[in-house]
Amino acid sequence: MQRRTLLGLVALPTLGACAGRPPRDPDAAPADAQGARLAAVIAGPQRSAANRARDAARHPYETLRFFGVAPGQTVIEIAPGGGWYTEILAPYLRGNGRLYAAHYPADAADPGRRQSRERFAAKLAAEPAVYGEVRLGTQPVDARGFVDIAPEGGADRVLTFRNVHNWLQDGHLDASLRAFHAVLKPGGVLGVEEHRAPPGTPLERMMATGYVTEALVVERAQAAGFKWAGRSEVNANPRDSHDHPDGVWSLPPTLRGGAVDRDRFLAIGESDRMTLKFVRP
Repeated sequence: MQRRTLLGLVALPTLGACAGRPPRDPDAAPADAQGARLAAVIAGPQRSAANRARDAARHPYETLRFFGVAPGQTVIEIAPGGGWYTEILAPYLRGNGRLYAAHYPADAADPGRRQSRERFAAKLAAEPAVYGEVRLGTQPVDARGFVDIAPEGGADRVLTFRNVHNWLQDGHLDASLRAFHAVLKPGGVLGVEEHRAPPGTPLERMMATGYVTEALVVERAQAAGFKWAGRSEVNANPRDSHDHPDGVWSLPPTLRGGAVDRDRFLAIGESDRMTLKFVRP
């Protein structure tokens, strides 16, 4: 059973220079070689047209730069789903770095989760020139932590995109955060992107709508041993009222309501999201 938290009492640290920045001008040249490499990968042919179409809403360049992802690092992508970010991370780190994709267990009890992993594994196998160096493992789901991901010396980055609400609903958010802390090197970074609820939203509503407060994420991450290191507003969406009949799933890309208010939800766009960075001291 989920414990209640006094979310309104959690104070967020003062932001410094590492806070949010305006979206990148797509016509502007990146300021350094890493940025140029990342921009080239994002524009690369390995990405599906459907995924590239969402760049204006998901801001992969700005998000990965804020998290400090760079060639030479060991990166763990948690719950990669269909591989939206994997299409970028795998070629970006290929030949100079290491990407672990921590998916659902291959023997997950839920058939949908098993099939999701199977589809992801098939995606990797189908394009070895892009994904041949990706190591497919399992995300932690209980107190055991990672069972098949053990980078020598630890990981430089652990990244999760729009998954916190699932772990909150499934009851293993705290255990997962502790596992992320344990697998990171000292000084390693946990990057979190998640649908953002208004301050003071009750826990029950977070679990029902998929929107989570920043205060809860900061509180739970700090309890797991992390130090809060900054926020970016690159994935903010001021058009999102956070109040929809099917929660975050009313909005694109899910559009769970079908034709009902479809044009209105398309006009809102994808959800308002927090983008937070934590460090293992």
